Amino acid sequence: MNTTKIPAVIDHDRRRLLGTAVTGIAVVGTASLLGEQMPQAAEGNDAIRAFRINVPEEVLVDLRRRIAATRWPDRETVTDDSQGVPLAAMQELARYWAKDYDWRKVEARLNALPQFLTEIDGLDIHFIHVRSRHENALPLIVTHGWPGSVIEQLKIIDLLTNPTAHGASASDAFHLVVPSLPGFGFSGKPTTTGWDPERTARAWVVLMKRLGYTQFVSQGGDLGAGVCTVMAKQAHPELLGIHTNFPGTIPPDIAKALQCGDPAPSGLSADERRAYEQLSVLFAKRRAYASMMGTRPQTLYDWRIRPSVWQPGSLTTGTVMASRRRRSPRPYSGARSMDTRQATLPATTSSTTSRSTG
Repeated sequence: MNTTKIPAVIDHDRRRLLGTAVTGIAVVGTASLLGEQMPQAAEGNDAIRAFRINVPEEVLVDLRRRIAATRWPDRETVTDDSQGVPLAAMQELARYWAKDYDWRKVEARLNALPQFLTEIDGLDIHFIHVRSRHENALPLIVTHGWPGSVIEQLKIIDLLTNPTAHGASASDAFHLVVPSLPGFGFSGKPTTTGWDPERTARAWVVLMKRLGYTQFVSQGGDLGAGVCTVMAKQAHPELLGIHTNFPGTIPPDIAKALQCGDPAPSGLSADERRAYEQLSVLFAKRRAYASMMGTRPQTLYDWRIRPSVWQPGSLTTGTVMASRRRRSPRPYSGARSMDTRQATLPATTSSTTSRSTG
């Protein structure tokens, strides 16, 4: 099995490109995506099988029929969203899905990409694998969030695998692997509990090694941030570093209230209360996902408080980038670097900090 050559150092330009590209600023250019063929795994359970989507037309017709048959509630008694999503907004959303949304167009976009299935830990994992034509491209696995799918990542594929077409250099190129989380998209649905971020993180390492990558990096947001953070904590020697656009530091009492679904603690400022309400939505998603996957909500993310940056009257967020210099002979320790900025959450829209470890 061929392995992928990688440059000696993760340079600043590549980290900058990753941070920029994950915001998504381009449409996939399918003609430049295929690159060279990926290495093939052995036969049997480790086999990598080509995959193509073909949703039967009757399934789409039935979906539209069921949307059209929705029994709508009475209109809300207010003119704002204090009683939930307005009826008119929900009806317009349903109309869009029933009348305007073109699944065949999305299906064609996905089928224009190299897609595969492989069995890991008894479950079929679906993934997109686009190798850059640039010889020294850095292997990168990108994990989507919840609820979400690999469709979220389509807009970054050409940017990362074909950087020279977007004004960057060949040294900024990545070999890109975009898997569907277990139970999502076209990955298999678990029949037992336990597919938490820890298990998924281990599966992602198996996937990357199965593709022939002996060293690689990981990126994720939302639930994907939890997966790639766990990959760093597990200290896989193949993992060079992680990037997440969804880190956070939350005081213990705030985190406990969020995990339990409690009302906001007293004494919060208006900005902090608004931040708490936003985080409540996130933690509700965590509890729902934990219930679905058969794990504890608090295991989905590793929320930590940094006393050096926590001050009463503020919540803090930042961006994580941990990397090990390839020229270092020491084994990867799994250490992560987290820098945070003291700011209330509503004012913190995007920040990027990095530090090499090792």
